[in-house]
Amino acid sequence: MELRHLRYFRAVATELHFGRAAEKLHISQPPLTKQIQDLEAELGFDLFKRTKRSVVLTPAGQAFLSEVDRILQQLDRAIDIGSKTSRGELGQISIGFVGSATYNILPTILQQFRDRYPDVRIELHELTTDRQLIWLREGRIDIGLIRPPIVEPSFATQVIFQESLVVALPSDLHLAAASLVEPPDVGIDLAVLASEPFILFPRELAPGLYDPIITICQAAGFSPQVVQECIQMQTIVSLVSANMGVSILPASIQEAQRQGVVYRPIAGAVGAEKLATIAIVWRQQDDSPTMHRFLEMAIEKSV
Repeated sequence: MELRHLRYFRAVATELHFGRAAEKLHISQPPLTKQIQDLEAELGFDLFKRTKRSVVLTPAGQAFLSEVDRILQQLDRAIDIGSKTSRGELGQISIGFVGSATYNILPTILQQFRDRYPDVRIELHELTTDRQLIWLREGRIDIGLIRPPIVEPSFATQVIFQESLVVALPSDLHLAAASLVEPPDVGIDLAVLASEPFILFPRELAPGLYDPIITICQAAGFSPQVVQECIQMQTIVSLVSANMGVSILPASIQEAQRQGVVYRPIAGAVGAEKLATIAIVWRQQDDSPTMHRFLEMAIEKSV
């Protein structure tokens, strides 16, 4: 018994007419009649009662049809699932991300990916860049949103978001520099912060962001006095609001408005550069269709 026998039987059982069933199946009637006869011979019982004027199901045929319908529906579902999975429209993807990505590119990608591929289950893991690389190496995540650069021959990366840096200041900070009392869109000369305590994240967590911050401070004539290191940018902002120090952070952190903190752009050409970068990273040999659909979406939405 082959699959086509079941499909031929269902067509005849539905139409109760061999000619119409053959037409529906795009075959001629004699081969269809022969296939049904072969099926009945193999089963050992009649499926149809035939007369010159009509074709009707036997009781055994009716019982058989009920099960065949169930089998073919399940088969059609299996084919649909397999087809969607092969196209990356069904399955699961595990994504790591640095916390700051939630203020810029990540929500946009997630919303549009879910709209386009609603049957894909998404698992999210907020992790530092170094932890993402470990998890990616271990296969615990499929894709990471990290602060580049990374050095890992088995990984591929693509920059998907760039933005400028801003200064985060306690709202009650009193500095002599007039630039600090200017309107919010007036940039700060970093030199006025030379004697201020800084709150930053450890360099090993994101050297691709840490190093540009140190570089622009040094270009302004000083090295920042780091009095506190924090892993999460939200924690840095909280400590700034507590008047523990100042910080330099990606501009999108302003989305996380917090009482007691003001943000100012950096004066001069260096402040206009897109120094804060987020990249997407994945295993080069990973052939998951779902992963590639997400990758295409992320690159498509990159700015």
